[in-house]
Amino acid sequence: MTAELSWLPKNADWDHSLKLATSTSESAKLWAELVAFAKANIDFVQTAKLDNLAQKLRKAGSLIPPGEPVRLALLGSSTVKHLVPGIRVAGLRRGLWIEVYEAAYGQYLQELMDPSSSLHAWRPEFVAFALDAQHLADVSGLRPDAAIEHVRNCWQVAQEAFCCTVIQQAALPVFADLMGSNEHRMPDSPQAFVKRFNTALESASDAAGVHLLAIDKYAALDGLRVWHDAAMWHRSKQEVHPAVSHLYGEYLARLVAAQRGRSSKCLVLDLDNTLWGGVIGDDGLQGIVLGQGDAAGEAYVAFQRYALRLKERGILLAVCSKNDEANARLPFEQHPEMVLKQEDIACFVANWEDKAANLRLIAQTLNIGIDSLVFADDNPFERNLVRRELPEVAVPELPEDPAYFVDCIAGAGYFESLALSAEDRERARLYQANAEREQLRGSATNIQDYLKSLNMEMIWKPFDDLGMQRIVQLINKTNQFNLTTERYGEAQVRSLMNDRNVLTWQVRLKDSFGDNGIIALLIGKLNTESDFEIDTWLMSCRVLGRQVEEACLNMILEGARQLGANRIIGKYRPTAKNGMVRDLYPRLGFTQVGRADADSVAESTEWVLEVNGFTPRSCEIAVLEEVKSVEV
Repeated sequence: MTAELSWLPKNADWDHSLKLATSTSESAKLWAELVAFAKANIDFVQTAKLDNLAQKLRKAGSLIPPGEPVRLALLGSSTVKHLVPGIRVAGLRRGLWIEVYEAAYGQYLQELMDPSSSLHAWRPEFVAFALDAQHLADVSGLRPDAAIEHVRNCWQVAQEAFCCTVIQQAALPVFADLMGSNEHRMPDSPQAFVKRFNTALESASDAAGVHLLAIDKYAALDGLRVWHDAAMWHRSKQEVHPAVSHLYGEYLARLVAAQRGRSSKCLVLDLDNTLWGGVIGDDGLQGIVLGQGDAAGEAYVAFQRYALRLKERGILLAVCSKNDEANARLPFEQHPEMVLKQEDIACFVANWEDKAANLRLIAQTLNIGIDSLVFADDNPFERNLVRRELPEVAVPELPEDPAYFVDCIAGAGYFESLALSAEDRERARLYQANAEREQLRGSATNIQDYLKSLNMEMIWKPFDDLGMQRIVQLINKTNQFNLTTERYGEAQVRSLMNDRNVLTWQVRLKDSFGDNGIIALLIGKLNTESDFEIDTWLMSCRVLGRQVEEACLNMILEGARQLGANRIIGKYRPTAKNGMVRDLYPRLGFTQVGRADADSVAESTEWVLEVNGFTPRSCEIAVLEEVKSVEV
């Protein structure tokens, strides 16, 4: 049995094409080519080849990755060097350049505890603990509580030293049975130790804000012997088999990407032979294959159920079909076996235009990035067209048998998430309410009347423990309306909350259509020159055009005054995605004071607004502070 990146398309000419990859000298084109090579169903040998080429080009200066590199420390108790290429290529697959620090063999604890070590000088943004099961058994004497205490101490040191995101690898069940099927009746066996450790790891990691790399789950799916070979362990202390090193890197990079806001937000569904069997326009409502009594029909129902569960956890659903719209909507309205209903679809596009153009329309309608889309279509022609025209869109290689559609989408990890908030579960409702607002906007005679009719209330409060999960999530995934794209983990956010010279705001917007949820986060710092620096200003694109920016500025101004600031300083750091806020500061009355030369991004600009004499901006929003109720 072999494990592979089965959701990605195979490329018979991959190896030959890779040799020609250096034919261009333009860094941007070279980067795009390497990303494309990473988005193929390649094995661990090809992964190593691609990584070797990318590292050579980077060292030679031919390749300049966009954005800042991601610094990840891989701290293992056994040999982990063979895992590094898979991590870097999986980052490349997501448009991230990951630099990996590998601790010396067996020295992870010494480097972690020594403030003068190279690890501390490197200051990683992510620390991944890859501790093998034998090591955990040895340091704990086969006591799960002692093993949990050991990893907790490691997490705490890393979080306090680096203010980093910590990832903990689950233990692989590498120990042999001593009793067979009833191993649970021997609670002190090595196998029982691994099982109890992994169970305890879930609650311990939740409490510490640590994220799990569940390789035990993937080994169970693929087969333990695919992931672990006793001979490799005894010869070279490689707990994870080299043949799945590219998969290990894939699963780890998913967590990094999720923390960086690179997970997808919307599953776009074809209809004919994707949600049901047959062609609705030819076969009619009674002729399509869907429902009980037919193996394929039941498989399509299972796929719809999976899509509905994704929607319930916060993933948007859209339809992109070559069809007459009336025919396309008919099963949603009348077929008794349809699991998905029209109200589950955030954007429904059915026409005879090419699907690449329609995917652009869907992204525009939902106001999300084109790279937030996952396009599921049974037709290889349509898949290849979209891959060619829109390389940013994720296009899974759906298998021919619909029974495996769920496995394909789930296995691809497009919707990897580190946490699940109340706002996530409400996302579909929020986008549907936004569509109703846009309909009202179209009927209003002028924009001012429209905004007034919404009866908006903006309710704010400082960052708190209750909102921590959502705060960290938004800081790390918001890319478009984000002026500086500063990324903070939970430990860093708590540090800001405890600083008396820092003000934080989490902002909720309510209107006549309902609660929009948390739509903005702001962080400001008073510096030694009595200037109030806007460290973070991010907002949901759903609320653009409603004067929320003006209302936020009024809050910032009042907060700066309370701290005794003379000026407000704002910085704009351009990225590939935040061009929409390029003119925010000048539009709000700020004056540019020059380039932010100290910043690593050459195009960054700095803006200033005098506090004294500034008149609050007019807006059709009532701004209220959320007041905690006090029990008497």
